[in-house]
Amino acid sequence: MGEISLTELEARAAASGIDLSLIDIDSIKLPPGDDFGVISDDEDIYQEEQMDFDYGLGNTIVVDNLPVVPKEKFDKLEGVINKIYSQIGVIKEDGLWMPVDPGTQKTLGYCFIEYNTPQEAELAKEKTNGYKLDRAHVFAVNMIEDFNRFMKVPDEWAPPEIRPYVPGENLQHWLTDEKARDQFVIRAGSDTEVFWNDARHMKPDPVYKRAYWTESFVQWSPLGTYLATVHRQGAAVWGGSSAFNRLMRYAHPQVKLIDFSPGEKYLVTYSSHEPSNPRDANRVVINIFDVRTGKVMRDFKGSADEFSIGGAGGVAGVSWPVFRWGGGKDDKYFAKIGKNMISVYETESFSLVDKKSLKAENVLDFIWSPTDPIFALYVPELGGGNQPARVSLIQIPGKEELRQKNLFSVSDCKMYWQSNGDYLAVKVDRYTKTKKSTYTGFELFRIKERDIPIEVLELDNKNDKIIAFAWEPKGHRFAVVHGDSPRPDVSFYSMRSAHNTGRVSKLTTLKGKQANALFWSPSGHYLIIAGLKGFNGQLEFYNVDELETMATAEHFMATDIEWDPTGRYVATSVTSVHHDMENGFNIWSFNGKLLYRTLKDHFFQFLWRPRPASFLSPEKEEEIAKNLKKYSKKYEAEDQDVSLQLSEQDREKRRMLKDEWEKWVNQWKVLHEEEKLQRQALRDGEASDEEEEYEAKEVEVEELLDVSEEILSFEYGQE
Repeated sequence: MGEISLTELEARAAASGIDLSLIDIDSIKLPPGDDFGVISDDEDIYQEEQMDFDYGLGNTIVVDNLPVVPKEKFDKLEGVINKIYSQIGVIKEDGLWMPVDPGTQKTLGYCFIEYNTPQEAELAKEKTNGYKLDRAHVFAVNMIEDFNRFMKVPDEWAPPEIRPYVPGENLQHWLTDEKARDQFVIRAGSDTEVFWNDARHMKPDPVYKRAYWTESFVQWSPLGTYLATVHRQGAAVWGGSSAFNRLMRYAHPQVKLIDFSPGEKYLVTYSSHEPSNPRDANRVVINIFDVRTGKVMRDFKGSADEFSIGGAGGVAGVSWPVFRWGGGKDDKYFAKIGKNMISVYETESFSLVDKKSLKAENVLDFIWSPTDPIFALYVPELGGGNQPARVSLIQIPGKEELRQKNLFSVSDCKMYWQSNGDYLAVKVDRYTKTKKSTYTGFELFRIKERDIPIEVLELDNKNDKIIAFAWEPKGHRFAVVHGDSPRPDVSFYSMRSAHNTGRVSKLTTLKGKQANALFWSPSGHYLIIAGLKGFNGQLEFYNVDELETMATAEHFMATDIEWDPTGRYVATSVTSVHHDMENGFNIWSFNGKLLYRTLKDHFFQFLWRPRPASFLSPEKEEEIAKNLKKYSKKYEAEDQDVSLQLSEQDREKRRMLKDEWEKWVNQWKVLHEEEKLQRQALRDGEASDEEEEYEAKEVEVEELLDVSEEILSFEYGQE
């Protein structure tokens, strides 16, 4: 019998009338090495991803170009080599061997290192081949198994075999969906599933499902090309035209967090390892991989304290992402904040720009422009207020300061870039003169205008607490939730006024809203004013162009809201991380119509698949907008067909329910006829079943149920 999967086994059992749920599979013991053709659903994963301990030569490397040293310096050199290579993996006991010339008693300039696993040996070769110990010694590292291949190299050159070109899979095939649908991924229990959002049919359309696909979470790449999964051995990316095939693996044991560069060229992985001494900080390892090749381009190691400055979130006190990418989709620069400095790296050589960090005393935070190699940094007050706080704009690679704004009496500061990099908003919390309270204002930078003018904005009531702030994507407006809970106000502002494009103006204020979060549509124009978690999922769908509410709704206990990348649909969800009940997600239209609802036990994650930027030129988009009625006729006809199909499905469903009802009624009529003689006998021979033919009489019957006698004691003097 050939091998069959567990799914096929279940099908055969069902055909034979066997209920596998009643069988204790674990109690069945197969002979060693024999599976009787029944393979595990996850066997391919185990075979590919399990790190087997290999006792052959596959886990041994040869390190050449070492210094040739005499016997008295042998231990020192061995210590240096051991320190370098033990950081990469576990070296076996007596696994480092450095041959010595018996005549001169000097080392021969190379050594052998044996690791526990072949994966560690491969990683050591990849990371240290070309490592510069000093000017005269650059390591040449090879797997010991490679020497057999080197020995087979022919003495005479022969031209390489020309292989025919085989085109790879189209990783953007999902963008060609004829129905122009978007995909999303969910995680519930042990299952990870990818769906089409089939809003016309008001239901999700399954694409791919896999159990135990990831060990913690999944993450789309910024342009939607890849889906990343996280495992104990490292991370992996998946994609393809018809299914999700594994495209590349990235070895990083105990990886906890990952982050893509904006252009999807690089993947950053993070792990934290507990020290042997509890008093020491966790040891952090960060790798930057080339996404396509899987090669480690640069790694960073150190204590958690070295990576914990700036930002919030992450794990073990480390802010995430540690490295922030700048300069748009070119993936040219990345940077991290350190003590009194910002280190900016360029990806051509993965080294510091100008070979040195940018000094910024006590710098607390920085944030890149989404489109340009410019970042804003914030430095708090120093010297007890003698040196004011400041926000500076720095351009890379020249590290030129484009603009600086000094800020006084600052309690806190937070920076927000607009998606096109046109504006920067700086929310500044300042102390009052008495230092007993604070008030908030905004410093608004117009980045694309000459000399980068700055405008100060204060709310009508400057003592209002700022609960949420959000820029309109690709637009010039922003919204602010301000005031006191549970009913703060929501105000809308524009960086353009009717008569002066260089002045900020207030559009309107909505009073007393149950809101604590703002979610703009990716295309702008529309906004969801939301009250999440403590506000029980209150939703208001707002048209900012017309300054009017389109709909109000509620998704009880909603914890997350996410627009699809086109701005046509929005998902609200309740995750089991925050609530044990009502887990699942709702899909809404942009104007607040509930399209469908899906409940899932142990629901963890919902993510829309991102889309790359449109390939259409602005002129082509403008032409489509002008002729929208002509293009929309095709889709209106398709919508009508779907509507008719849904109507026909509803009619068919009603017909089925009616037929089922009539069948049930007929069954009772037959039973009623079969029991006619029994009813007649119970009525003393009366044949009619019609109640109207009988006269009702009321008869009173008295019946003595019980008689009891009880003797009560009676004492003299009591009445």
